[in-house]
Amino acid sequence: MALWAQMTPRLQYLPTQTLNELYPDSFPLDVRHYLASWIEEQRWYDITVTNQMDAFYVVLRLTQQCRNAFVFQPQPMQLVRTVRDILRKERHLLAQAGPPAINGTQQPAREDGKTDVDNLVLKVLEIQNCRQTLHQLQEDLNWEKQEMETIQGQNELDPQHSDQVARQTRIQQLEYNYSVCAKKRVQLLHEALCALEQCQSCLILRIKSWRWEQHRATIGVHFDDNLGPLQTWCEQLLGVNGNLRQELMLVKRDHGGAEFHTLQESLAHLLQTLIQSSLVVDKQPPQVIKTQSKFSTTVRYLLGEKMAPGKPVLLKAQIITEAQARNLGQQGVVPNENVGELINSTAILEHNTSSKSTCATFRNMSIRKIKRADRKGSESVTEEKFALLFTTEITITGCETPYSIQAISLPVVVIVHGSQEINAMATIIWDCAFSEPNRIPFIVPERVPWKQMCEALSSKFMSEVQTQRCLDRYNLHFLAQKIFDQPDISEDFSNMPVSWAQFNKEVLPGRNFTFWQWFEGVMDLTKKCLRDYWSDGLIFGFIGKQHLHVILQNKPSGTFLLRFSDSEIGGITIAYVGPTDNGGRKIQNIQPFTKKDLDSAGLGDRIRDINCITHVYPDLPKNEVFKKFFTGIGDQGSSTASIPTETPMDMYGQPMSNVYGSNMCVLIII
Repeated sequence: MALWAQMTPRLQYLPTQTLNELYPDSFPLDVRHYLASWIEEQRWYDITVTNQMDAFYVVLRLTQQCRNAFVFQPQPMQLVRTVRDILRKERHLLAQAGPPAINGTQQPAREDGKTDVDNLVLKVLEIQNCRQTLHQLQEDLNWEKQEMETIQGQNELDPQHSDQVARQTRIQQLEYNYSVCAKKRVQLLHEALCALEQCQSCLILRIKSWRWEQHRATIGVHFDDNLGPLQTWCEQLLGVNGNLRQELMLVKRDHGGAEFHTLQESLAHLLQTLIQSSLVVDKQPPQVIKTQSKFSTTVRYLLGEKMAPGKPVLLKAQIITEAQARNLGQQGVVPNENVGELINSTAILEHNTSSKSTCATFRNMSIRKIKRADRKGSESVTEEKFALLFTTEITITGCETPYSIQAISLPVVVIVHGSQEINAMATIIWDCAFSEPNRIPFIVPERVPWKQMCEALSSKFMSEVQTQRCLDRYNLHFLAQKIFDQPDISEDFSNMPVSWAQFNKEVLPGRNFTFWQWFEGVMDLTKKCLRDYWSDGLIFGFIGKQHLHVILQNKPSGTFLLRFSDSEIGGITIAYVGPTDNGGRKIQNIQPFTKKDLDSAGLGDRIRDINCITHVYPDLPKNEVFKKFFTGIGDQGSSTASIPTETPMDMYGQPMSNVYGSNMCVLIII
């Protein structure tokens, strides 16, 4: 029932036409479901035209379980062919679909299929040994028959002569052994083909899983880009397929019979699928590409060592639209219409003996111009997705016919100006974080649960900043407050849907930028100026005013924390507890530091030189915690770094305005 267990989650995504073709009226979906275990236990490939009685008994047993099977009673072989085709198509669909997603995360197939391939190789060796045994039996049989003729000529008057009787017994035994071995040989061929189908399905699932992991790597999900094990797997299956085709030809020569035609077709189909599935984009092009700018990409062929020598294989690249990519997936036809002009769009597949890889590297590609599709409503050019399509013809050693193969890159956004880059990256982030593994290109949901957004933001932040410290629950809660414009610090946002518009189309309330533009600015600042501070846990980061008030209100004067500016893109500010005129305390924010500010004087030196802050939250002395970041000699008694009683000043001696007035006020200049 393993095959049906894999197939069931896919059914809801299959088109109605595909379902009708896969499960015809004579063998409906309900039969496949309720008899799944029984169906997969039968040896369908062992039932041939020569042993139709087996098919008859299968139909008889099926009839006892399912009344719909009565249509097969006059033609039992039709049932065998129907079920065999259904199982083959199911495996093919699973191979195309890739592993199912669980909680939005693609599940990998078995790592390298080594055990399955090893068992398959042993099965082929068993078939070869069986053939050799048959050959030896045939030679022995020919010799015994020749000797029998000689004995019969010498003992024509005594047919019961002991030598003649013994020889006849040996001949009968050899004939019986030959018959048993011949049947075993055919049975092993069927078993090997079935095992090859399953092993190749696992391989293709793993290739698809590798591509999916590569896709998710854009938002920082771990990705092992080593294609070596998959290449070995491909090469082994190609060798097994060739050996089985050879063995099948020898069986047909020795025994003849049309029953082997189906096996030949199945092997040919498996060969074509393997050859066409082995082209992968090893190094993706940039997912945001500016016209007139150089970029590179590498395409690898996993069966490169098996290519026929002689004529070089030229790989061609072209840029295609989302609609063309969709048609490509449905029809497999390379689009004729060019939507963009690519420079340096061809490369030769070259073999590297040291790495044992065969790759075509496009080193200096460029998009000279691009043809835009008609946009609907408020759609922006930075929301339009394209892809690079790579095509060529491959001839594999031992195969007469060349095969047309192709591979498609991850979606890319084409821009014409650097100012479009941040919005274009938002499109890519949404696509990589929330698209389904086996979607129609390049469909993405319009809304996702906030908890999925949390995972994507934290993963992207860690990847971009190159840190092991993730966004904690306080950070993520503040981000939810910001994107939903909900100041309540007690609300649970986990299952609240967040839309693409909230992510990067609608400006934040009271601001002139979107959520993503603001978040990207924080990442850029942290990556370039604050990585070590963040990794050491010295930056609180994302925190709202209410939460800030709660954690600092009972702290002594001089307690401070570092938070990202709420109102400025790419800024970090210091929130601290300061004294009031009447002896109370108030929470104040120093004007945010930007990258330009921190390039002139690092954050550590600035913190050292501000006298009114003494302990980083919760109660750590700043001179101990930030000591390793101090570079210059600061005057800790400088009047410009202190906060006068009358009018609060920032660290540059500029007066700060009082926004909230009370005994426990928040003084903010941002």
